[in-house]
Amino acid sequence: MASPAENSPEYDNEYDDEPELTGYEPHGDRPLRSPHLLTVMRVVVVVGLIGLVLPGILIGLSTANNTAQRSCEIYTSYLAPEAVSFSARFELFSAAGIGWNCYAVNFGGDETLLAAMGIIPGGARLPVSPGAPTIDS
Repeated sequence: MASPAENSPEYDNEYDDEPELTGYEPHGDRPLRSPHLLTVMRVVVVVGLIGLVLPGILIGLSTANNTAQRSCEIYTSYLAPEAVSFSARFELFSAAGIGWNCYAVNFGGDETLLAAMGIIPGGARLPVSPGAPTIDS
């Protein structure tokens, strides 16, 4: 049986199921946190996420670059010993496709593609003899 207070229009049945909220009265339309505090919290979260993700990306790119340079040096010394230099670079649009490519730079400055090393370069895969296919193929 309902008490007379429960039948009054002021009585709110909203909190009957939650005993923790009995006696709770909202503070009005004021937000729990100020807009300034929310902005500061968002900035801290974004800076924290960048601080966690960016070093991993930079380390991955640096490792890929170092591996590509060393592999390209090996390819150039083995496949084009007459070359003056070499160039390992990441290319989105090339004849070999997306990824790291190794070029031998000849005396006149023209470049010859020696190897397509893929998106994640690995160690150099040299042929057993000059006319033979590579070890992994």
